[in-house]
Amino acid sequence: MGIRRGGDWGTSGELPDGGVVVSNDARAREVVEAARRRGEALPVLGLTGGDLCRTLGGTGDRARLHEGGSALTCDLGSVLLDGRLHWFTAHLVARHSWLFGRILVVMNAAYMGGWNLGPRAHPGDGLLDISDANLPLRQRLGAWRRLRSGTHLPHPAIATTRRAAFSTSFERPVPVLLDGVSAGRARRITVRVESDALAVIV
Repeated sequence: MGIRRGGDWGTSGELPDGGVVVSNDARAREVVEAARRRGEALPVLGLTGGDLCRTLGGTGDRARLHEGGSALTCDLGSVLLDGRLHWFTAHLVARHSWLFGRILVVMNAAYMGGWNLGPRAHPGDGLLDISDANLPLRQRLGAWRRLRSGTHLPHPAIATTRRAAFSTSFERPVPVLLDGVSAGRARRITVRVESDALAVIV
């Protein structure tokens, strides 16, 4: 069960035998995808870096993973890209360019690099934070300057929603990044959250 308002989340824990230490979101996604493709249970991930780790308050201290770190159960994003199934741990971005055209951002974590793209996103609430926009250049540059602090939201020209599932389509295939890694191009994008699917230690 995901986090509930006013409730505790997580316990003290250590990385178990068979757990996998990952230093970034791309590696976390690689481990998740490999296990899912083999039909295996997801291993516990020890996070030492990346946007999911930062969102969870991880320090990057590898020793904590074996000496009483925080054990948390997180949501996982799954996505169909023109019918091709993939997963992501932190975020999905679909866009041709940051400077022009439509941009779709789906956040499980709050951060993407130095940007706080999902200021309300929580990896344990059973929801994905979705922003969909096609801003004029002047408004785009203004929002860009506020990405680091997360104050680009709310914005009257950025459609935002928090949902467990979402589907949309682009006029033509658009490049899609999952946890910062290219997943190719797609026109039809369907995302859903897998609540409490991923166990992590930070």
